[in-house]
Amino acid sequence: MKLLVAGCNFRTTGVELREKLAFSDARLAEALQRLSARYGCESLILSTCNRVELYLGRTEAEVFPDVELLAEFLAEFHGLPAEGVRPHLYGYRDADAVLHLFRVVASLDSLIVGEGQIAGQAKKAYEKACEQATAGPLLHALFQHARQAARRVRTETGIARGHVSVSSAAVDYVRQVFEHFHDKKVLVIGAGKMGELTLKHLRGLRPQRIFVTNRSPEKAAHLARECRGEAVPWDRLDDVLARADIVLSTTGAPEPVVTLDRFKKVLARRAGGTMVILDIAVPRDFDPRIHDGERACLFNIDDLKRVREQTLHERLKHVGPAEDLVEQERRRFLKEWSRRRHGPVIARLTRDFETKRQKIVAPLLQKLNGVLTDADRGEIEGAFRLLQNQFLHGPISALTAENPEDSRHTLLEALRKLFSLEE
Repeated sequence: MKLLVAGCNFRTTGVELREKLAFSDARLAEALQRLSARYGCESLILSTCNRVELYLGRTEAEVFPDVELLAEFLAEFHGLPAEGVRPHLYGYRDADAVLHLFRVVASLDSLIVGEGQIAGQAKKAYEKACEQATAGPLLHALFQHARQAARRVRTETGIARGHVSVSSAAVDYVRQVFEHFHDKKVLVIGAGKMGELTLKHLRGLRPQRIFVTNRSPEKAAHLARECRGEAVPWDRLDDVLARADIVLSTTGAPEPVVTLDRFKKVLARRAGGTMVILDIAVPRDFDPRIHDGERACLFNIDDLKRVREQTLHERLKHVGPAEDLVEQERRRFLKEWSRRRHGPVIARLTRDFETKRQKIVAPLLQKLNGVLTDADRGEIEGAFRLLQNQFLHGPISALTAENPEDSRHTLLEALRKLFSLEE
């Protein structure tokens, strides 16, 4: 097995260079074809906002490219000077490359440890390589096993538990207050980017209705269409505030939109029940004194960031066990690949011994025909077969137990020569 990964990520390279090295969907097919044709290898490209990596594989240990050559390819493809690309690239070979990929797909090498997006991105990259026929036996086996390793990490450790974005942390808060959402009304105040992201998570709760209000009627109408909600004029804010169960506020107002006095009047109009207010605006839209923990639960951007930090802290506790699982899967992959590679040799060795055994046993039984009973014939057959198996047991066991990280395969070559198995 010959395997090489070369690339850069958020640790080694700034975004200014990463965005220049990234492969657009429009040119990815061309890049795969050129990469595979130039080096005569299986090829795959993983290109995300945080990393650009080239994977090259070949089942036989022939002359193989190195990081320097892949730096030249990247520079040439993107029209950049090679000397500006080369210092930023890392490279991993063979067993180390397997470990690197498994860590990447399991999100142990991510900016946010435990995030699930990278597994989907790796799957998409693999599917693209399959579509372009640049993935072969090695990359097929490697990327399928990488998904298995990532699945074990997600299910057997707590590394993926909890949300790590502000918007998803907001939904965690809401879930702590309400058990169900089919009868809940959501009010969105403002239409900022963070508000849109948070609203996507809130929509996943399937509330009964969503109201959107903004000083700009056009923006309110646009966001309402996007979330299948209802646009409400700005001057009716108090009316919908009195009806809302969950409020998401993200305006750019320089001063609080809802003061304590104004909210008290709104509260007096409510029939009852707790209102959860997610004030992710900076400056804040709601007077912090509104929070009483009973009728009004008010959370601001700092509260949500603290949840995010706590979640990340908890995830880091699971990195050690996750690394152990990835190492287990790496060793399992290498062992399985080694067995697959040795399979034809073992089969040839077994066939040759079987042929030689039959050449000896058949004439012997023919010579003793009429002297032996069927039971005697069975004993002789069994004895020679047992002897054959004992002869084969040592070489085959040694071969399958050979260190799969040793690319020289000296034992394999020795067996081929000793038993005349040259192909």
